[in-house]
Amino acid sequence: MHDDASPAPANELEHSASSYLRSARHQPVQWHPWGEAAFAQAQAEDKPILLDIGAVWCHWCHVMDGESYEDPEVAKYINEHFVAVKVDRDERPDVDARYQAAVSSISGQGGWPLTAFLTPDGRPYFGTTYIPRDDRYGRPGIGRVLSAMAQVWRERREEALETAASVMAAIEHNESFSGRGAELTHSLVDRIANSIVGQFDPRNGGFGSQPKFPHPAALDLLLQVATDRNNEQARKAFTVTLEKMAAGGVYDQLAGGFHRYSVDERWVVPHFEKMLYDNAGLLLNYVRGFQSFVREDFLVTAREIIAWLDEVMTDREQGGFYASQDADVGLEDDGDYFTWTLDEATVVLDAAELEVAALYWDIGALGDMHHNPAKNVLHRKLTIAEIAAQTDKTEADVRGLLDTSRRKLLARRLERPTPFIDRTLYTGWNAMAISAYLEAARVLRMSSARAFALRTLDRLLASAWDGEAVLRHVIAYPDGVKPAQEAPGTLDDYAFTLHACMDAWLAGAEMKYYQAAVKLADALVAKFYDRTAGAFYDAPIAEQGSALLGALAARRKPLQDAPTPAGNPTAAAALLRLETLSGRTQYREIAEDTLASFAGIVEHFGLHVGSYGLALERLLHDPVQVVIVGSGSAAEQLEATATAGFAVNKTVIAIAPGQLKPGALPEALAETVLNVPTPAGAEAWALVCKGRTCLPPVASPEALLQALA
Repeated sequence: MHDDASPAPANELEHSASSYLRSARHQPVQWHPWGEAAFAQAQAEDKPILLDIGAVWCHWCHVMDGESYEDPEVAKYINEHFVAVKVDRDERPDVDARYQAAVSSISGQGGWPLTAFLTPDGRPYFGTTYIPRDDRYGRPGIGRVLSAMAQVWRERREEALETAASVMAAIEHNESFSGRGAELTHSLVDRIANSIVGQFDPRNGGFGSQPKFPHPAALDLLLQVATDRNNEQARKAFTVTLEKMAAGGVYDQLAGGFHRYSVDERWVVPHFEKMLYDNAGLLLNYVRGFQSFVREDFLVTAREIIAWLDEVMTDREQGGFYASQDADVGLEDDGDYFTWTLDEATVVLDAAELEVAALYWDIGALGDMHHNPAKNVLHRKLTIAEIAAQTDKTEADVRGLLDTSRRKLLARRLERPTPFIDRTLYTGWNAMAISAYLEAARVLRMSSARAFALRTLDRLLASAWDGEAVLRHVIAYPDGVKPAQEAPGTLDDYAFTLHACMDAWLAGAEMKYYQAAVKLADALVAKFYDRTAGAFYDAPIAEQGSALLGALAARRKPLQDAPTPAGNPTAAAALLRLETLSGRTQYREIAEDTLASFAGIVEHFGLHVGSYGLALERLLHDPVQVVIVGSGSAAEQLEATATAGFAVNKTVIAIAPGQLKPGALPEALAETVLNVPTPAGAEAWALVCKGRTCLPPVASPEALLQALA
């Protein structure tokens, strides 16, 4: 790529704020950002559109940029025969989702980079993913593809238009489900959970074979079913998967945090990029696993995820979670920052450290990486007890040597060129991380995580929200760059932020967060809810008379977790939570109608509808509220008791005695709590309510346990 020291003339991406788009602003291809200007030019010149969708963390996107889009010969052909449009999938998930569906219907594959050829009004007539510079990998080179697509538009236009029409119909069909008819029952949840368990790999953990992705929502559903139904199969699938992932190379053994996925079924060799949304979801899995099973290893992993996020992925001063970290430093690199040869480890560690580190992290002369067989992905094959037995050392000695080895290896790794970190603050992903931090803070008693989450939420509400109905998709871009056009907030942005506001209210009972939640819920319903057919669209309903560009005209009602929890069940769960606090029955009615919209078809999507199963569990179980009133150690003991054990329908609310007055609590909660006689002489007390029925208040952890039972 060109660097800024001797830049080539800039294309239209010069005015973009996205890190991915700006990285291409000096390419010889005359790229346009997604927008009306590009479509107007295509129609005026009667040229098809070449659409490239990628991401700054995407290795093969960088490869295709370097091989093809920085080649003057390729660029010249593109500029003559196409209008070129480049899209950042993180910045415009609404655009990406539709064209992914289109390309999948055309070629049966999707992913990034996504390469599509569109009619001048944006309807796709051909698409694929990565295209090599020359014919190889059994794929035609980009020259042949460009020539063929230009020729189709010139000489076989009717065929292209017919294909485009059928593809648009396929986009509308994809995830625009009509599935009413089935009842909303626990049996439906169990069928979803059984489908997930049916894909469980008992040997390696996870689901299916290679490649293996983490599925946080599916794991949370298994935990809910395991604890609520005493389901041993669900418990095993949950715990074994968490064990194996944390021991694998998909987990960064030195710094913490998870890579995006594993290319093999054993979780050894990952795609090395790290995503905020994965780590937010997995943090909740490990926190809830510790909460339910009191597993020290789950606690350690949760704390390490937070430590990595704190150190690498956060704006400590202003608040905010960065979007992603690249896998690589250069095009020839394949995870070299994260991997080690035996020689490299030998230089850093002394003999005793190397002996245990090589056994613990499987560092050998023959490693795991195809591009460099000497490179090892650190992963754990043996336990500390097994290493102690093999080396005639005590377990304490082994732990000590591993601690010093980890510090030394990490310090040396920090001297290497570091993969790029996209410091864009995306609203929905930040909201996910806020919720994960607040839950971790409560369960793990981490006040620093709570403080940072609230600082981040304050920044989100100040910078991405207008205080009423408009929520933007981006809180801030790196280096304060301002976009020429704001990316619109999606269903996910509203739903995740609504959850974050309620979690923030639970963390400190500040009414500003509850009041923000109510406004966001009303905006969510007004902007996205289909009052005629039910359920939520992923993008705001267009105002009458306004035209949507390209495939944005296709309507989508997302059901599947791909990979973040899907917008419809996430929105339904948020409304159910808010109804419990506010007493506004319309929230529950909309949530129930949304879940009913998919009930007839949802079980067929098993692994990809974990969030739906969780939302349905929340609907079907009476909400359990545990209200802790008081301060000091007595209140902390009651809160710790109430927090033990995850249940999707359980809410723990801690409030100060001074808040027991009208206007200081959400409406439905105030009706309940303000009518309870305070136990005489108690420093702190707890009230357990299930549905609309409350037990007498209690003042000891033992009595609270009995009430919860």
